[in-house]
Amino acid sequence: MASLRVKPGQRLTVSDWHSNSHQISSNAERQRWGSHCTRQEARGLRSETSNKTKWDEQDTCTRLSDRIDEVTKWKDSLLKCLEDVDTEIKALTTVKESTEKALAATSLPLDVAIECLTLREGRRGNDLVRDPVEAELHKEVEVIDRARKVLQQKVSQAFEQLCLLQEVRQQLTFDLRHKIEALDVDRSCLSLNVNSAGLSLKLSPSRVPPGSTDPQQWEKFSHYNCNRAQEEMKASTQLREAMRVIMGQTHNELEAQRVACDFALRKRHRELERARDELHWQQSSMKEEIQEMENDLRGLEDDLQAKTAPLKLAHTRLETRTYRPGADLCRDQVQHGLTDEVQQLEGTMTALKQKRAQSQDVLHALSQQLTRIEEDIACKTSSLSLERRSLDTRSKLIVPPEKHVPETDTFNRTLSPVKSRQLELA
Repeated sequence: MASLRVKPGQRLTVSDWHSNSHQISSNAERQRWGSHCTRQEARGLRSETSNKTKWDEQDTCTRLSDRIDEVTKWKDSLLKCLEDVDTEIKALTTVKESTEKALAATSLPLDVAIECLTLREGRRGNDLVRDPVEAELHKEVEVIDRARKVLQQKVSQAFEQLCLLQEVRQQLTFDLRHKIEALDVDRSCLSLNVNSAGLSLKLSPSRVPPGSTDPQQWEKFSHYNCNRAQEEMKASTQLREAMRVIMGQTHNELEAQRVACDFALRKRHRELERARDELHWQQSSMKEEIQEMENDLRGLEDDLQAKTAPLKLAHTRLETRTYRPGADLCRDQVQHGLTDEVQQLEGTMTALKQKRAQSQDVLHALSQQLTRIEEDIACKTSSLSLERRSLDTRSKLIVPPEKHVPETDTFNRTLSPVKSRQLELA
């Protein structure tokens, strides 16, 4: 009988087999318990993470909503500030244009004053005096020049303030545009949910982008923009009020000086008229006196001619009686009478000749005085003509100044070289 072949290898005992089976069961129990614990922990973690994810998402939505509200408030503040800046820019521009018109309106009074000074330089003789009219005209030129400098300074300040307001407006617009873009971004993020299209994982989404700011810096930036806008608007308001005050003051000063110049010019015109009328009366009286003197001179000449014949007669009688003969050549009463008559006639003629010479001197003096009077009348007439032309020239100032605005640069207004030389000569 053949024997069975035994499979080579180690064989276990029954006790080992039972131990192995027990070990397998124990390991299975332990593994199942571990799996159970892991499953319980996983379920708890799932529940916890699900709740935390929902709460985090809700918290993020709440923060986004709060952020949107905060940015909206700043946007509204910036928008209101921007509207106020635009209003202030328009108001300052209006006042600046009014100041420029007031500045341009001073050109006509200045031209008129210089023209009047130039006209009055044409006076002649004794009428070329430094009278109150000339003093008032020079004062008017000084007042106008001072007013132009002040108005020009205010216009320049308004221009600079407008530049600052424009700069502030640009900064506000820049900040407002960024606020609007940020609101669009945050509202877009708030509208997203897990079911939204276009969701994807991003590369390093939690990175800090360059140029990022913290909330304090962000709020400080908008605060600075609004505060600066308020400060510039306050400065602009003060400048506008100062410009209105300056325009009122300069208008009152120019009007007062215009009235003073017109009064002095009219007063001088009346003085010249009275002086001319007085000279005309003197001329008439002088002509009458000259006529009387010429008549008297003719009378003296006639008297001298009339005395010549009696003197010849007396001379002839005396000469003839010298031919008496002998003792009859007597110095009798007739001889004495004829001698006295000759002496009387010669004395009379001498007196008449002296009076004639004196009268001729007086007549010559009267004629010279009449010539001076007539020359002075001509000067007064010429001066009156110049004063009337000056009054006619100043009548332009009654017309509203805006109708006489010259074509000149408001920011660089200067006198022409001719007018400057005229002003220096005046």
